[in-house]
Amino acid sequence: MPVDPMLQGLVAGFAVEAQEVVQKVTMDLLELEREGLETDALTKLYVRLGRHLHTLKGSAASLGMQDLSDIAHKLEDALAPLKANPQKMPRPVVDILLHGLDLFLLRAQAHADGRGEALPDPAAALAQLVADAPPPEEAAAMVAASGSLAAVAAPAPSAEPVSLPDALPESADAGWRVSSWQVTALMREVERLREVRLRVEERGRELERVAVLLAKQGLLAETAEARTALSGTARSLRTDGEETSDIVDALEDGLKAITTRPVRTILDPLQRMVRDLSRQLGKEARLSVVGAEVSLDRRLLEKLQGSLVHLLRNAVDHGLELPADRERAGKHHEGALTLRVEQQGNLLYLEASDDGAGIDVEVVRRLAEQRGVVTAEETVRLNENQLRDLIFRSGFSTRTDVTDTSGRGVGLDAVRASVEALQGRIEVASTPGQGTRFMLTLPTDLGSSPVLVVRVLEQLVGLPMLAVEATQLARTESLRLGKRRAHLEYQGQLLSVVDLGARLGLRALAPPAEGQPLLIVQSGGKRVALVVDAVVGDRDLVIRPLPSEVRDVPAWQGAATLSRGELLLICRPDWLVTETVQVQVSAQRRALVVDDSLTARALHRAMLEAGGFTVHLAASGARALDRLQSDTYDVVICDLDMEEMDGIQLIAKLRERPETASLPVILVSAHDSSVARERGLKAGADGYLSKRECAAGRLLAEVLDVMSRRGSRA
Repeated sequence: MPVDPMLQGLVAGFAVEAQEVVQKVTMDLLELEREGLETDALTKLYVRLGRHLHTLKGSAASLGMQDLSDIAHKLEDALAPLKANPQKMPRPVVDILLHGLDLFLLRAQAHADGRGEALPDPAAALAQLVADAPPPEEAAAMVAASGSLAAVAAPAPSAEPVSLPDALPESADAGWRVSSWQVTALMREVERLREVRLRVEERGRELERVAVLLAKQGLLAETAEARTALSGTARSLRTDGEETSDIVDALEDGLKAITTRPVRTILDPLQRMVRDLSRQLGKEARLSVVGAEVSLDRRLLEKLQGSLVHLLRNAVDHGLELPADRERAGKHHEGALTLRVEQQGNLLYLEASDDGAGIDVEVVRRLAEQRGVVTAEETVRLNENQLRDLIFRSGFSTRTDVTDTSGRGVGLDAVRASVEALQGRIEVASTPGQGTRFMLTLPTDLGSSPVLVVRVLEQLVGLPMLAVEATQLARTESLRLGKRRAHLEYQGQLLSVVDLGARLGLRALAPPAEGQPLLIVQSGGKRVALVVDAVVGDRDLVIRPLPSEVRDVPAWQGAATLSRGELLLICRPDWLVTETVQVQVSAQRRALVVDDSLTARALHRAMLEAGGFTVHLAASGARALDRLQSDTYDVVICDLDMEEMDGIQLIAKLRERPETASLPVILVSAHDSSVARERGLKAGADGYLSKRECAAGRLLAEVLDVMSRRGSRA
């Protein structure tokens, strides 16, 4: 079957991706031939093999290459009995699988070269492969038990032997071969150049300030020559800065053109896949895409394609009802699937939703127990969200039989593994009878992003510019003040007013003052009016992901560096627009954070200030002791591992001094071992948290608990 001409441009990319996946599968097959592998290692290898083959099958089907999808499906069949009972793979079975993969690549390249229409029927070719390398009795029994490759078709007398090339032919217009790390390294240099440009602009402003200071001295004649020279240098520096900015922008735009492509290049083929799969299953469905114009790193798109295929196939197969059932439920006979793509700063939000039957958690519980995914004792302790998350477990499926679409318990397991490999996360929400939503959040790390810098009290905060819809000043006539919250009249709607200072715990909640800046912030279709104290200005900044230990802190999506080296935390717009209860707490409590990591100090400060604490920072144990000479604190949060003076040494110093002997101290460390925890507590710490526990939101609760215990002992 020839490939749809509209999709031909994407097939070449698929052939390259398939070659990479097949190489991984080949290495796993060679590993499975080895003696002495433990059961856990065998299980992981078989699970990974199943994911890769499932991805090849789904991606090929989404591009209309049914012959490749059939080959991958038969390879899955050959793998299934061994996957169910993991063991060393017999060499003849490995031979058949390797020959099948060679055939897959050969046909994939033929499709990429536009020769797919002339390809022979793959069934005859597969049968010939099996005839050329017959397995021994044991392997034959295993393969036959799964509906083996030999069962695809009887050997055809007219079938020509398969001729497999040593390497895939190179496309005539392949261009230069450049590795991804080389492009990434070049982008890093562009980022450095951008930081230099920011410093040049700052130096220009400093020169202008010096000229103004000289003018205020009153000695105009004596300083005239110096002021003229300074002014000329400042103008030249400003011109050089503008030229540098143009060069940086051109370099970054050029690199992005090379390394990115629109999301629609992987979303458009999915329209055809949804249509074909719906017809195959006797259903009706229409796919709507929002945000297809967003451009992303090509590598990220290639890795996301398989996940999107899995999610949509799962939605059509498991989510949407048959047309007659939908009409009986009062729905339109045609199911609605929606893909929404949104990028804000260095975060990509991707949502796949359907208006189907939703997820029945009781059915999920029963099937998970039946298939051995969890035990009955475990499910008793799970809440509704945790039960729903069982659909991501390996081996879980709601199908009792294996079909071309599902039944192997691989799809959503593969999606979660793929998303987590990209340092992202996936969540699911569902309402029975109304539908299901899968939300993917992924970091992107390519180039700079426009950021709006705002000020709240004395703290600077960054907001992704793409999330800021408009700015205006608060006016009494446009505000609606209620007992608990305020609303803003904006374009015929009433938007909730959110005070950024109160949201971060920096001050008590209060209505905006006349003339105070309001930002209209949107995310995921929701909008709020955000109150800030001042708008500092927009900057093009490189937003870096937070360290893995604190990446799950909900308020922040990353950090950037300003021209003078200051760390700027970037707020997550989806966190701002989420409804929360504003907690009113006393701001009289004081905390001292001691850590030699700038990022860790900033993050601990943010979490404590959100709980109403006044927070001071110290970059070392010695600086902390100096602060404690002049200030008093209710609690100290200290890093265990610091160069000059570690946390245990600092505790010893504090316990020696009468005024700090009973001061509550909590140690924070990257080490989560029982030995490290016991060592810290034995040294006199009142509490011990790992960085992972801090990221999970335990810091504030631990601080309050330790203060309460210290208070009760006093």
